[in-house]
Amino acid sequence: MKSANRLLILILSWFICSCAYAQDRTEVPLVRDFTLEARTAQARKVPILVMFGRRNCAFCDQVLNEFLVPMQHNTEYDTKVIMRRIDIGSSARLRLFSGKNTTHAHFAKENNIFLTPTIKLFDAEGNELTEPLIGLTTPDYYGGFLDQRIDEALAKVRAAK
Repeated sequence: MKSANRLLILILSWFICSCAYAQDRTEVPLVRDFTLEARTAQARKVPILVMFGRRNCAFCDQVLNEFLVPMQHNTEYDTKVIMRRIDIGSSARLRLFSGKNTTHAHFAKENNIFLTPTIKLFDAEGNELTEPLIGLTTPDYYGGFLDQRIDEALAKVRAAK
């Protein structure tokens, strides 16, 4: 009986851990603390992709569902980029790269975000690495445009000393 309980606990633990891992990979999380993201980005030598979006934005949902979430499922991107979101209308607290506190809305305003979705790529110090990808005017080419920017940002991060 004890070995059956142990086996059940082991199976349940594995299931819970695998579900948690799968859940982490199915959504692009909202950023809370850029200092933490920066440490991870620096250690992995990858840029931080930030999608600026808002609630009830159909184009934002399309970018997430058709591009960013599938990229989260593709392990190739684990070595290329960290993906996070900013809700431009949110008063949610946010720690900046500098360590100062602000809100999602204020950070979006400081970054001159007026159209959503907008994608920006940053290095671990908070410097922009590429031209932003603004809007979703050409869905057929969007994935290519996104990959170009990720590759450009990755090359800049890895070339930095």
